[in-house]
Amino acid sequence: MKELIIKGAQTMGIELHDAAPDQLIRYHEILTEVNKVMNLTRVSDDPQEAVDRNYLDSLSPLSVPGLLDGVKTMCDVGSGAGFPGIPLSIARPDIHVVMMDSLGKRVKFLNQVIDELHLNAEAIHIRAEDAAKSPEFRDHFDLVTARAVAALPTLLELALPFVRPGGRMMAFKGPSLTEELAASAAALKKLCAQPIQSHSIVIPGRDWDHRLMMIRKTAPTPKAFPRKAGEAGRNPILK
Repeated sequence: MKELIIKGAQTMGIELHDAAPDQLIRYHEILTEVNKVMNLTRVSDDPQEAVDRNYLDSLSPLSVPGLLDGVKTMCDVGSGAGFPGIPLSIARPDIHVVMMDSLGKRVKFLNQVIDELHLNAEAIHIRAEDAAKSPEFRDHFDLVTARAVAALPTLLELALPFVRPGGRMMAFKGPSLTEELAASAAALKKLCAQPIQSHSIVIPGRDWDHRLMMIRKTAPTPKAFPRKAGEAGRNPILK
C-alpha cells in the first residue's frame, strides 16, 4: 500500500514528506479496525481502490500548483471518517486543521487518529450551524473544505460562515457540479461569495469525474446565516 500511495502521489505531482506515506497507512489501519464496530465509512478491501478513493482524492488539492498557498488555518466541515481533513493534515503539518462533525463516535475516532499521529489538528463534536455562531470559528479560517456533505446550495450556507473575508471554500464535487453551481446563484449572493474556478482532478487509472470548486468569500457572513439546524438542507437558498 505504501508503494501505491507514493507512486500515485508522484503521478499526480503531489510532493509528500518522508513520514506521510507511513502515517497514511497507519490512518488506514486504525480506520479499518474501528470501522468493524462503528461503521464510520465504506472501506474497500482493494488496496488500490482505497488509496485512490480516499487518500489520493483527499490529497488532490496538492496536485494543483499554488492552490493552498497562504493557507495557515483550515476547517473541514462534516469530516465524517476524516476525508479530506486527516490526509491533508498529514501532508501539510504547517496548516492547523479543525475538523467538525455532528456524530460523537466519529469525533472520538478522529481525535484518536490525531493523537496517535501527532497531527496539527483537532476534532470537535458540533453541528456546523451551532459552531458558526461562535466568534472562535465565524469568519475565521483561510480555507474551508467539504467532501460528500451536501449539494452546493446547502453546502454554501453550512461552510461559508467559517471562511474569513477574502478566504476560500473548497468543495469536493463530481459531475453534478455544473447543475449545482447554476442552482447556487442566490445563495452565493446572499452569503457574500463568488465562484473562482473549478479544477478537474485526475486520479491515475480511474475515470472518475472529480472536481474541486473554489469559492471566494468577499465579506463577512450576514448575521441571519446559517439558519437553525437542518434548515439549509430542508430549504436551501434558491431565490
